[in-house]
Order: sequence, then structure tokens, then C-alpha cells
Amino acid sequence: SVKVAPGAIIPVDCELRGEITIGSRTVIHPKARIIAEAGPIIIGESNLIEEQAEILNFYLYQPIRNSASRETPPQNQTVMIIGNQNVFEVSSKCEALNVGDNNIIECKASVGRNVELSNGCIVGPMCSITTVERLPENTVIYGANCDRRTQLERPPPQTAQLDFLMKILPNYHHIRKHARPPPK
Repeated sequence: SVKVAPGAIIPVDCELRGEITIGSRTVIHPKARIIAEAGPIIIGESNLIEEQAEILNFYLYQPIRNSASRETPPQNQTVMIIGNQNVFEVSSKCEALNVGDNNIIECKASVGRNVELSNGCIVGPMCSITTVERLPENTVIYGANCDRRTQLERPPPQTAQLDFLMKILPNYHHIRKHARPPPK
């Protein structure tokens, strides 16, 4: 079940599976994948999820097969929470259960399940983080060796790009309809 807040733009040809809540002014590009297998995914407001980006809440282990050869998923569910004004660039992959506000995961970057992004972090292109840690605010991970530094300010929000995409995407793609609130 997918719950979409008014003002969000979600094309029909992106893959959404499981219990997903998407906040207002969030823009998801075609061919993005959001899969909530191990529990719900809650996406905040004004996020940008670009082409072929993956947001995955998978089980850490394989489900047990019962005698009828159907998979039996574990009973405990883990909620993935993504804050506001985050950018998931082309072909990025995020499995982090907690993503704060104003983070950027750049092209082909990967963030593992045991990483927690605080606020204002940037994971550079092709960088992969799979350690068990909480990144301090305004951390930048960059380069072939995934070096780190701290920037002085958070990345600027992508409001101009979101406004542009909210106008353009509906002209070229079929958009999912959000549930309208009941009349008062």
C-alpha cells in the first residue's frame, strides 16, 4: 500500500512495493525503485529521488521456506525513515534505516543498512559506506578511498529543481493520483 501526500509527483513507471508513505512536494523520477520488504518506508517532504535510484528496506537474511515451499517472512518489521529535502541521485542505492534532513547521495553511491545519515551529509559519486556508524552532521565522503571531511554549511535545498520538475514531469509521464482527503 502506497500513501502519497498531495503535491507529490510520482510517475506510474517507477517501482513501489510494500508499505510506503511519501510526503508532499517529493518528486520521484521514472524507473526509481522503492521497496519496503522488511517493513514500512516513510519518506518526508521535498525529497528528490532520481532515475534508477533505489531505496530498499530488505531483510538482512533470507526468509525461511516452509513445507509448502512458500517464503515465510520474519515477524519483526523495521521502519525506514527518510527526512526532508534529501536528494538521491541517478543510480544511487540507500538501505540506511535513518536518513536525516538535507542529505545528498550522489550518482552510483551506496549507503548500507547499518549507516545512519544525520543532517547535511554528502556521499560522493561511486562512494560506498557499509560500516556500522552514525555520520556526524555535514560530513562529506568523497574520492576513490571514500575520504571524509566536514563542511561548514549544509548543502542548499533543491527547491528550484523540485519546482521545475513538478511542472515538467506531468507533461511527459503518467502520474499516480494521490488519495484525496474526505470532504468536510
